[in-house]
Amino acid sequence: MTRLVPFGEAALLLELEQRIDPAVAARAAAIADAWEALGHGPAVPTYAAVLLRFDPLTLGPRAAEKAARDVAERTRAGSRFETGRVHEVPTRYDGPDLGDVARLSGLGARELVAAHTGREHLAFFLGFMPGFAYLGKTDERIVAPRLPSPRARVPAGAVAVADGQTAVYPIASPGGWRLIGSTDVRVFDPDRVPPALFRAGDRVRFVEAR
Repeated sequence: MTRLVPFGEAALLLELEQRIDPAVAARAAAIADAWEALGHGPAVPTYAAVLLRFDPLTLGPRAAEKAARDVAERTRAGSRFETGRVHEVPTRYDGPDLGDVARLSGLGARELVAAHTGREHLAFFLGFMPGFAYLGKTDERIVAPRLPSPRARVPAGAVAVADGQTAVYPIASPGGWRLIGSTDVRVFDPDRVPPALFRAGDRVRFVEAR
């Protein structure tokens, strides 16, 4: 059941469901695309919600709520999830947490690598920082809770896992995910158009670099 709540004076938060599911994320992305196509303002989809921004000088709060409900009612699927690109990310499995994740998962290091490289991961949405794509779901055998205390610095290109998700850190930053590898692929480049390599709906396969 959807829920629409104000998010400041110039945005609405449309909550769809409380679960991580490709179909729900696809609908969230489709609603964001539809909102922007109508010219109401930028929209940001997540796993199961959409932030809908608008200009209150041209679209009043009540009109914005009606427009949001109309868009949500008529939008059911997401074309970008059907036409997303497939990326291969060569990865060196040399991360400092590789052994710990293998131990937590009850796997050997080679088994963990095989589990991580053994499927395509859907880019559900981008967030946290520019170019950071939340990819999933990972193989169910991979057990990787977030670190009790985040690292002060995670290098750009670090390949990480946490709570059924995986990601590539686009820039050096603090981070609490467990680092299992690294890649030379630049997932965010401010001089590239578009700057982010991944887009919601894309699929990513990690390939072990030899």
